[in-house]
Amino acid sequence: MAEDAGPLRVIEESPAYWRIVFDYPPFNIVDATLYQALQGLLARMDASLSLRVVVFESANPEFFLAHFDLTGKTGNITSAVGPSGLPILTDTFVRITKSPVASIAKIRGCVRGVSSEFVLACDMRFASRENTLLGQPEVGVGVHPGGGGTERLPPLVGRGRALEIVLGANDFDGDTAAQYGYVNRAIPDAELDGFVDALARRIATFDGRAIAAAKRLINQVSLPSADNLLSALNSFQTALTWPETLQRVEALLKQGLQQDRAFERQWPAMLDLLLEK
Repeated sequence: MAEDAGPLRVIEESPAYWRIVFDYPPFNIVDATLYQALQGLLARMDASLSLRVVVFESANPEFFLAHFDLTGKTGNITSAVGPSGLPILTDTFVRITKSPVASIAKIRGCVRGVSSEFVLACDMRFASRENTLLGQPEVGVGVHPGGGGTERLPPLVGRGRALEIVLGANDFDGDTAAQYGYVNRAIPDAELDGFVDALARRIATFDGRAIAAAKRLINQVSLPSADNLLSALNSFQTALTWPETLQRVEALLKQGLQQDRAFERQWPAMLDLLLEK
C-alpha cells in the first residue's frame, strides 16, 4: 500500500516492513520540508507496534538525496529542538539510529554532505555498484560536516580514511565505499532491489523485542555522544558565516548547483578549481 504526498512516500509492504521513497524533484535536496517529513515519519514509526524494518530509497535513480539546501530553505532545523532534546537536524538522525526499528539505506545516485550523514545514521547501507556517488564535500565548500559525518565515519572506516573522505571532499563510487566500510556492500545495480528486499523481509519475520535489544546493545558501544554531535553542529553553523564559505557557496550556485542536472552530478570534482572559475 502506497501512501503520502510530499517529499517522501511510505509503501507498506507489510505491517512489519515499510519502504520509504524519497520523491522531491528535481534533485531530492535536503531542506526544511524534507526534515518535516522525516519528523512525521519518525512519529509514525514510533507509533507502530508491528513495524520491524524500513528501507529508504529514491524515486530518482540519479539522486538518492543530493545535499543540504544552500539557498537558505532550511528553516529552523538547527535551532528548534526535537523530541530527543537535540536540534532537529541532529535529532532526526539520532532518532533513526536509536529507533527499535531496523533501518536500511538502498543507495542509487548522488548522496553528499548531510545526505551522506543521513545514510550513516541508518543501521545498514547497500549501494549500487554502478550508480553511487557518495561523499562529504563540505570542506571544499569552506565548511565541514555538521550532521554527524565527522563522528560516525571514523569508527566505520578508520581515522585515515575518514580524513581522506572529509578533507578530499570528493565522491566515492560504490566499490570503494564498500572497501572502506562506508557502506556494507556494493551490489550490481540489477541485483540491488532483490538483495535489500530479501534482507528486509527476513528481518521483518523476527521478534521486535530481539531486534530492539540487539540494536540497543550495539548502539551502546558504537554511537557518538550527544555532546560531540552538538559541538559539530555548532561549529558547522559558525563555519557557514565565514567569508570564504559564502564566496564558495555563491560560486557554486552561479555555476548551476541546485539548478542544472549535469552540474549537480559532478560538482565535487570541481571544488579545487571553484574560485579560479
